Amino acid sequence: MGNMDRRAGGGVALGRRAVLGGAAAVGAAGMLGAGRALAAQDVQLPFANGMRPVAPAGMFPGKGEMILQRVRAPLLETPWEVYRKHLFIPNDQTYVRWHIPDFPTSIDVKKYRLRINGDVAHPFELTLDELVKRFPAVQTAAINQCSGNSRGFIDPRVPGAQWGNGAMYNALWTGVRLRDLLAHAGVKPGATHVAFHNIEQLIDPIPPHALFYKVLPLARANDESTLVAYEMNRSELPLLNGFPIRLVVPGWYATYWVKMLTEITVTTHPGTGFWMNPAYTIPDTPNGSMKPGETGLKMVPINAMDPRSFITSLVSGETIPAHKPSVLRGFAFGGGSALKSVAVSADNGASWKDAALGKDWGAYGSREWHLPFTPGKPGPVRLMVRASNAAGAVQPMVAGWNPGGFMYNAIEHVDVQAV
Repeated sequence: MGNMDRRAGGGVALGRRAVLGGAAAVGAAGMLGAGRALAAQDVQLPFANGMRPVAPAGMFPGKGEMILQRVRAPLLETPWEVYRKHLFIPNDQTYVRWHIPDFPTSIDVKKYRLRINGDVAHPFELTLDELVKRFPAVQTAAINQCSGNSRGFIDPRVPGAQWGNGAMYNALWTGVRLRDLLAHAGVKPGATHVAFHNIEQLIDPIPPHALFYKVLPLARANDESTLVAYEMNRSELPLLNGFPIRLVVPGWYATYWVKMLTEITVTTHPGTGFWMNPAYTIPDTPNGSMKPGETGLKMVPINAMDPRSFITSLVSGETIPAHKPSVLRGFAFGGGSALKSVAVSADNGASWKDAALGKDWGAYGSREWHLPFTPGKPGPVRLMVRASNAAGAVQPMVAGWNPGGFMYNAIEHVDVQAV
């Protein structure tokens, strides 16, 4: 916290004792790699047509080496090795997902404003400095996960970014509670929802139907966990992850985590824009699933995440000693509610053994887990990991299907050889 140097994103850190000023900027050449070619290195994601190039460090502002899904609008995936090393993913390797190609590449924080308006008694406007200094700071650990994370594993395949498991990251967020801003504005009786717009609305020309905005029910907006964040992992947000401020909605998919937030509007309706309906909708069924080709189902906006768990101490193809103890390790999160348990199977799911959980960083962050394991004999071993949360949701053996390829959370496994 406190004053920090200018970072790779080109901006000024927003610590509560920092003086906000200057600008975050990257020119068109910077966005396209400043003349640098893609690295010759490729990575094979574990599904059909999964070969992807690796974007070298510096090709995108504030970003290290990333799996390149698309240049414009940028889709950058976190390499799996990063998760094996870090519970809190470093800012320069957090995934990136943008919808509109011509998003801002220059932010003047001296001119940046956040407006709170709509069905409120006292509309007001804040500079970034005022946001940081006038409202109490809150820190929370939370998973940011794209709704379509792991879409490449969906069967049958569906359109959209064919992510592996790298469109998610665990981070420590610092900001102000959204409910404190709403209370300061004085929400009027009868209000039911809160809409969020970002700086894209200030760019010309973007037709109104293309503007990205999201809407939360008022109760979710007023949840104590929902933040307007100005720091990520105790540093400024990278430009491509929403500098200078973004909405943080712990437990809900990242489509609601509006980047470069400029306007908060209290309303009496749930919103009808494209990004609320038809985009990012799921069947109103358990786990948001349906049968391919099924019709006539009610569709609702996607919302709370499902639990997930992963093994990081091993990858498929590795060997482990037979008859000798080792320790399996990984991480898990509960999604829309706190993680309750993690269990591991070494017999294709016939039996499960509970793992020990590491430090609890809060209901919406990742937790490490570990479990001693001794293979009983040489040969192939499939290790599976399964998470459950406090609301009773348990990872399924096979993920549910929907046409958006959303909410994938099938039980993960690694195949190793005991020798």
